[in-house]
Amino acid sequence: MTTPGFRPTHVVPEHGMPAWEAPDPARPTVPLDALLPVQLLERRGDWAHALCSNGWSAWVDGRHLISVAHDPPAARGPLTRTADPRPLLARAEQALARYRGAVEDLADGGLDGATFQARTKGLRIGVVVDGESVWLYDADHERWVHADGTRLSTYASDDGPRAEPADPGHAPTQVVSTDGP
Repeated sequence: MTTPGFRPTHVVPEHGMPAWEAPDPARPTVPLDALLPVQLLERRGDWAHALCSNGWSAWVDGRHLISVAHDPPAARGPLTRTADPRPLLARAEQALARYRGAVEDLADGGLDGATFQARTKGLRIGVVVDGESVWLYDADHERWVHADGTRLSTYASDDGPRAEPADPGHAPTQVVSTDGP
């Protein structure tokens, strides 16, 4: 049964996710079920306080929550953008070109296996394109991001949640619904 007035902002990833009673790794609780609708209440660094559709709430690694699509902009309204995917696309192209060059040198006999390994060490590339959606690996921040043509948002991250905000000079985010309390 869904809580009255509940409007999901995210869903839990398809394999479920760990949850905590507080934004503290020492206080785990029951994991959240796969694809459970949740409403983001508050953010503290990478931690997210989520209200579940059944009225239960928990703290989770907010970077792993999957955003629920919002209503499209009005016909005459401008498109909004939270981040531009083009710099990540350019970095992916450059990394792929470096890898391609190393493969060509190896295939032509200009490199041995050890030199190829040294030349490609630390090189990380990730791009998945499916119609209008693209998932890009952001190696600088060790995370996957998703872009739908109008915005870029974190999809998944390699590390666990941090208690402090990513930007220490920025206060935690309090999410306020425009639909009332």
